[in-house]
Amino acid sequence: MKFARYFVVGGASAAVDFALFGILLLALGRAHWFAAAAASFVVATAFNYVLSVLMVFSAGVRFARAHEIMLVFLASLVGLGLNQCTLWLFYQVVEWNVWIAKCAATASAFLWNFTARNSFIFREPR
Repeated sequence: MKFARYFVVGGASAAVDFALFGILLLALGRAHWFAAAAASFVVATAFNYVLSVLMVFSAGVRFARAHEIMLVFLASLVGLGLNQCTLWLFYQVVEWNVWIAKCAATASAFLWNFTARNSFIFREPR
């Protein structure tokens, strides 16, 4: 059930990520896809944290709120690296369409973020 709720939260966050990515691509041009992807990912991560705490995970279960937010953003930093590497690989190396590559990158970051949050950050003590 938790994964299903996170899937909904992840979908909403992905919508924010994709919308901002598209806006930034239009504003900055495709040459700046890497910066656009990083900026949109960071904004979507903040949005995801808020929705995750409201709908999926219990905040403050293992850590103080400030510590928890720091851990979420550290885990998301790994997710950002995964997102950027996957996007680079499929867009620049394999030469997929940027939107298809973005889908693959988003999926890889989604799986990482759920695993890190569910298994460590928001894991309830036994």
